[in-house]
Amino acid sequence: MKIGLISDTHGWLDPNVIAHFAQCDEVWHAGDIGELDVARELEKHKPLRAVHGNIDDREIRIRYPEDLVFDCEGMRIWITHIGGTPPRYNPRVKKLLTVHKPAIFICGHSHILCIGRDPSLNEMLYVNPGAAGNHGFHHMRTIVRFDISSGGVSDVEVIELGKRGQLLS
Repeated sequence: MKIGLISDTHGWLDPNVIAHFAQCDEVWHAGDIGELDVARELEKHKPLRAVHGNIDDREIRIRYPEDLVFDCEGMRIWITHIGGTPPRYNPRVKKLLTVHKPAIFICGHSHILCIGRDPSLNEMLYVNPGAAGNHGFHHMRTIVRFDISSGGVSDVEVIELGKRGQLLS
């Protein structure tokens, strides 16, 4: 499966995201969707798995959970919005990492792109795709694509959408 990963849209979806995710099988959103229209636009093109973030309103919180734990291609995935970073995970997350035991842990919130393995958690893959929206302190808007097959991750790509407030054509 090819996955398109996005976070922190804050109510605005760069029109180039749809083209970047055209070959993806699913899109995963790691929270701070901002407006339900963003999720609806993504859903028009691909199946969407999403969690709500701290800025999301009641309607988004009802539709999308705080945590999404599921299996994909033989791997346990956990998506939440506020996760922290290895080894300084959010206290709530730190407790649940041993419960869920994900192979891939995905979060957003920080607006800081970060991809790496956590050796203290069985080489769990940690992924924060950065922020794709125009709200926040980040300079470059980013999304991530990757493949999952037979219990492994490959072809991880970071896509720069342009500087905050700027559209690339």
